[in-house]
Amino acid sequence: MRDKLFRIHSSLFACYGPQNWWPGEGPFEIIVGAILTQSAAWGNVEKAIGNLKKAGALSPQALRSLPLSELSHLIYPSGYYNAKAIKLKAFAERLGEGYNNDLEELFSLPIPELRSELLSIHGIGQETADSIILYAAGRPVFVIDAYTRRIVRRLGLGVEGNSYESFQALFTENLPHDEALFNEYHALLVRHGKSACRRAPICSECCLSPQCLTFDTTLTKI
Repeated sequence: MRDKLFRIHSSLFACYGPQNWWPGEGPFEIIVGAILTQSAAWGNVEKAIGNLKKAGALSPQALRSLPLSELSHLIYPSGYYNAKAIKLKAFAERLGEGYNNDLEELFSLPIPELRSELLSIHGIGQETADSIILYAAGRPVFVIDAYTRRIVRRLGLGVEGNSYESFQALFTENLPHDEALFNEYHALLVRHGKSACRRAPICSECCLSPQCLTFDTTLTKI
């Protein structure tokens, strides 16, 4: 399985090149993006972050002091803006109360404790928590999202069950725990899921077709 996963990574990298993910100016902006991108296209998230920057509201102190209605208005392009405004405030409040607005103090926690702390914050689930740990904190955890699940299933990589943990274990148990590798691998899977391995796959454009069990079954939707 280790060799198979590395072959997949090599094929994706040869096809798409380095992804330089996650886009963002600093860890706090990455965290904000990780929350805003829930059920949202990245282009809309960029618009919302741009609004926050223009308003001088892209800091934990600013998010805490901003009226909820005003914050909701600023992040409107990202969708579910009322719920996401509450989530952003919840993170900003925890960072202020528990860590004196110091991300480095938060990120210094051992990974299991850091993950538990993030999951205890309103609106942060497993995918968002792991995105924060990998992309903002630079720690080696593998992020599982809908694109990764779809590609893993279509490649027939033998994940049992449908839990987040079972998909994550496929990578963490078979690859070295290297932040750069996990970062690039996940970003490449997202790129491939958007470009070729869509809900209705474009098999003619798939660089993984020699390794794919569902190659050429273009009506398959998983």
